[in-house]
Amino acid sequence: MYPVAHIDLTAIEHNFLRVRALAPNSQIMAVIKANAYGHGAVEAAKALSGSDAFAVARLTEAVQLRQAGISQPIVLLEGVHSIDELQAASTHNLSLVFHTSLQLDLLKSIDLPSQLSFCWLMMETGMHRLGFAEREMDNALSFLQENHNITGQIGIMSHFANSDEYGDERNTAQLERITSFSQAHDLPISLANSAAILSYPDSHKQWLRPGLMLYGISPFDDKNSAELGLRSVMRLCSQIIAIKELEQGDQVGYGGTWVAPDKVRIAIVDIGYGDGYSRQLSNQGSVLINGNICPVVGRVSMDMIAVDITSMDTVTVHNEVVLWGDGLLTAEMVAQKVNTIAYELVCQLNGRVRREYHYGES
Repeated sequence: MYPVAHIDLTAIEHNFLRVRALAPNSQIMAVIKANAYGHGAVEAAKALSGSDAFAVARLTEAVQLRQAGISQPIVLLEGVHSIDELQAASTHNLSLVFHTSLQLDLLKSIDLPSQLSFCWLMMETGMHRLGFAEREMDNALSFLQENHNITGQIGIMSHFANSDEYGDERNTAQLERITSFSQAHDLPISLANSAAILSYPDSHKQWLRPGLMLYGISPFDDKNSAELGLRSVMRLCSQIIAIKELEQGDQVGYGGTWVAPDKVRIAIVDIGYGDGYSRQLSNQGSVLINGNICPVVGRVSMDMIAVDITSMDTVTVHNEVVLWGDGLLTAEMVAQKVNTIAYELVCQLNGRVRREYHYGES
């Protein structure tokens, strides 16, 4: 039944061990937000059973993991935003990141059923998105350390804005800011994301937060996953449901944005933007059929795309079509076609795409 995303759990395990090898003295907080970047959060968490902790963005993601029996610490990177969410975090034994004074205020007027542990304070070091300014950090830290709803050591967290740019001085500046504060208070740091883990060893510190690399995708424009020692996890496939013979001048798809330059054969493939296959790939994308690259022609429809198979003789209805996840056509390659990032491609695949999990080759 198509479309289907084949998820290789052995590859996830391999990529996790790659993180361990790169930073053997650090603990790992595996990032499985956004349904593990489209790969399936519960299944990814189980494959990553050796992870010291997990990180998600939102409460609903964390509750799903707890209900599935995931027992490791789970950190909410965005924290909570109401009393109800704060109580739910306590009930489900979740760990919070605090990044605004409003979140600290939530703790003032409540006695939680269980204390919150393994919590983090977000420091603004240069991303200018979330976090306390350096001048606010002492007061915020003191508040958390003294609040009766919090137990255990507080960690200091920040996020690189430019870690995918080798040798960027802004990365050094961010690291220096958080390191200085951490050393003054003898607190653990979590800063390194996938790109920093791979290229900036000085940033590894006590806790790593790998995300993209766990799923076998390179965070860099100039290096592919194989060059980084990673294995691709997702192989997105569908099938041909019709083949059409067109004459010169025939238009394909909504708006007729592609016109047959001569007699051509096109295959209609069972996937579209209703499945999360980006409409940006209209007249830009490529697919893989029987080991051959074929261009997407015309606009991506809700449920279908058209591809030019004129140069191929052996294509038939029901032929499998690879959208990405093969060495000849990776998610990074597809993303570069439309000036986006592989994160977006894998994250936007929705529930109409069946996930099929396996160990090794599917």
